[in-house]
Amino acid sequence: MSKLWKIMLVILVSITLISVVALVIVLKFTGNQEKKAPTADEIVASSVDVPEITTNLADGSFIKISFKIQMNSEDGKTEAEKRDFQIKDIIIEQLSTMKPVDFNGEQGKTNLKNRLKEKINQIMQDGKVEQVYITSFILQ
Repeated sequence: MSKLWKIMLVILVSITLISVVALVIVLKFTGNQEKKAPTADEIVASSVDVPEITTNLADGSFIKISFKIQMNSEDGKTEAEKRDFQIKDIIIEQLSTMKPVDFNGEQGKTNLKNRLKEKINQIMQDGKVEQVYITSFILQ
């Protein structure tokens, strides 16, 4: 019986060691890779400027606003540059449904940026919008 216990113990220890080594290797090479925030240069390289747009709001007042749209890649930037007329159309369409009160506070502008991101992503095929930045804003 003693010999059988020794053999079973050696087999169990061997299986455990092999499992631990395999787990460490798998975690080291496949998992736990953190996504680093892009550098300023990477953001600029994948961003598109939307020049100042002046348009009426829903209540007849008007807004002058410009954006920088950060894409997920340089291919996305190229596509967004080709779709600039569609992007401007989406922006004007969204602004025309808004009133000055919709821009109050941080939350109002954040809602606009989120809506623009969602709408622009619907037309994109090669890239996706990562972030929308308001670069100028005048409301009258």
